[in-house]
Amino acid sequence: MNPKILVVDDEERNRRLMEALLVPLGYDVVLAINGEEAFRKVHETPPDVILLDVMMPGISGFDVARKLKENEGTRIIPIVMVTALQDVETRIRALEAGADDFLSKPVDKTELQARVHSLVQVKAYNDHMQDYQKELEAEVAKRTEELRQAFETIKIASLDTIYRLSRASEYKDEDTGAHIKRMSNYSAAVSRQMGLSKDTVERILYASPMHDVGKIGIPDKILLKPGKLDPDEWEIMKQHAVIGGKILSGSDSGFIKLAEVIALTHHEKWDGSGYPNGLRGTAIPLAGRIAAIADVFDALTSKRPYKEAFSLDKSFAIIREGRGNHFDPEVVEAFFAVEKEILSIRETFKDQEPSLFVQMRGLQPDLQG
Repeated sequence: MNPKILVVDDEERNRRLMEALLVPLGYDVVLAINGEEAFRKVHETPPDVILLDVMMPGISGFDVARKLKENEGTRIIPIVMVTALQDVETRIRALEAGADDFLSKPVDKTELQARVHSLVQVKAYNDHMQDYQKELEAEVAKRTEELRQAFETIKIASLDTIYRLSRASEYKDEDTGAHIKRMSNYSAAVSRQMGLSKDTVERILYASPMHDVGKIGIPDKILLKPGKLDPDEWEIMKQHAVIGGKILSGSDSGFIKLAEVIALTHHEKWDGSGYPNGLRGTAIPLAGRIAAIADVFDALTSKRPYKEAFSLDKSFAIIREGRGNHFDPEVVEAFFAVEKEILSIRETFKDQEPSLFVQMRGLQPDLQG
């Protein structure tokens, strides 16, 4: 395809002269009689070079150049200002408007050919670089999306692994693995309502399933006791929070560090009557306070061999009664603000039939703490 040259001049003889000089050199020449027509033709068929008269009725050559250079789509088109004016002020104005070169009237044939040839090459190079940049940006966007999808796949696999390993630690103490899915999603919903960042909400989602990992260190005779624990047994049972903290300690991973905090503090109570350290109020890390309400609500609403599931009304009433003593009042407020989401999560992750092993052995109530 031949390079396209747009000649903008209000005098027909000047337009025809430019056409006569350029067509034999293999250029396609487009003519415009004023600034308005120039804008239209630039957008209809973008040229490779514009030869632009300065003094025209209506929009001047300065204004045409300025507007073209301000537009992202036309700024790379080289503009040669063609003028009979030789003063320095005119040339400065043309440069300020964005002109790339000058030609003086009457136009010299050899100079015209040299200027146009040079600027056509410049335009071709700029087009190449612009196309290359677009291709590069498209490739970067493609790779970024591939990496994002791969990262999402890894995150999903990681969360599935966490659920499975957490379920293994609770296998003898829960009907199904649905408890940890409900509890972690309850925790994430409350965290989001409290205005925590997206990253923090995600870390809580990943960390909270490990809240009871320390139960793996509790003797079966205590963990599986069908009846109420005696005081000595209860003291041993309470150590699962400490054991969980120790199991998860020392990691460089952000969500494992958070899991350590949750495991150690999700049985602390707002009034200081919880365990293992009797922390009170805001001395309890927020993640622990959030996990506490999620864990208790799920225990209340779940069927266990030692109890039937409480009704939603009764469970919600118990949570409300725990405001200011068991639970952080602000966490309770956030919990009820997302009540519909809580119920949706509960419906999504329903309990399945308990395993034969669990049916035979029975479970220890989690509501003791």
